[in-house]
Amino acid sequence: MHSSQAQFPILINGGGMVGLTLALALSEAGFAVRVLDAGAPSVLPAEAAAALGVADFDTRVSALTIASQRLLQQLGVWPLLSRLRLCPYYDMQVWDADGTGRIHFAAEEVQAEVLGHIVENRLLCAALEQALAQRPEVELLHQERLASFTHGDDGWVVQSHSGKQYLCELVIGADGGQSTVRDLAGFTTRRWSYEQRAIVCTVQSAKPHQFTAWQNFLSSGPLALLPLLAPGHDEQHFSSIVWSCEQKLAEELLMLDDAGFAQRLTRASESVLGAMVAVGPRSAFPLQQQHARDYVQAGVALVGDAAHTIHPLAGQGVNLGFADVSALVQTLAAAQQRGEVISSLQTLSRYQRQRKASNLGMMLAMEAFKQGFGSQVLPVRWLRNAGLKFTSQTLPLKQLLMQQALGLS
Repeated sequence: MHSSQAQFPILINGGGMVGLTLALALSEAGFAVRVLDAGAPSVLPAEAAAALGVADFDTRVSALTIASQRLLQQLGVWPLLSRLRLCPYYDMQVWDADGTGRIHFAAEEVQAEVLGHIVENRLLCAALEQALAQRPEVELLHQERLASFTHGDDGWVVQSHSGKQYLCELVIGADGGQSTVRDLAGFTTRRWSYEQRAIVCTVQSAKPHQFTAWQNFLSSGPLALLPLLAPGHDEQHFSSIVWSCEQKLAEELLMLDDAGFAQRLTRASESVLGAMVAVGPRSAFPLQQQHARDYVQAGVALVGDAAHTIHPLAGQGVNLGFADVSALVQTLAAAQQRGEVISSLQTLSRYQRQRKASNLGMMLAMEAFKQGFGSQVLPVRWLRNAGLKFTSQTLPLKQLLMQQALGLS
């Protein structure tokens, strides 16, 4: 083993949004980090700001809260992201397709400038990689997959699929819902399938989105329309959709041609943005909820979807991951300042205590939301519509919900 491999005491498996943000935050706190990423480096279009059609946007997007924005600002990533493509949203409209319940959230109700920003996942990864390129204390290795890790005399010996070995003190799994680190380390995970798939794509609408996120709870599952921005070109007519529905309906929708899908989407959205005039490439992924019983072991920690995966109906997944990042980095930095071992179970357990209850609370809330809006039982339908109306009319309750959703509580 080459001696230089010991210069990176922390190894992160996973170079997605959460893994790259964690690497950047750890380097900011003075740690040397190696990142193994199974994918290729992010390749940006020649001019990322000049999206001209539905095919130019990434099909996967994230709704970043104000708390996530602050983290990215602290790490110097936000200016890079702003120069690529970013869409603020100031309002959110949520309604029940089978009833009369409707609620409108506005940033001004909590004295916030925005409710959040919609960002394309690949652009956020590209901005993070640009920032990491300026950090000599971070080694980002693309197309390198973790195969195994075993404990040796000097810490973990990590074996990659390419045959290389790396030495580190702490292994962090930021490798998503199908986490290799979690599975190899034997973490117990509770998971269940929703028997649904989420269809994602970019659409162009006849009416402007008005910098508003729209969400309609259909009997078959929630449909979200998230605003996108194409500076200088028809800028308010692009949206990213996440349409969660049962397997059979998802297969039917995926089989339709673009015109047929656009018609179905126009009906499902109740024409809030008028007719859908263009539809980009569609993809779908299965929906499941899972939660690791523990996030840590001695020398191992899980963050983001590796630790917890929730239904995408509220767009909170990546924000929970960023909150994990903040908590873990603070925990490790404080331990190092006190001269403690950063990889000890005692140290890592502080991170788990900080995040587990919060993540479970969000997961339970999303599950209750999903079950409540998925039910066609008449009393449940009446209650959810009454609940939406009550919340809409009760400003303190509405403000509390918004503070939690923005990550400010």
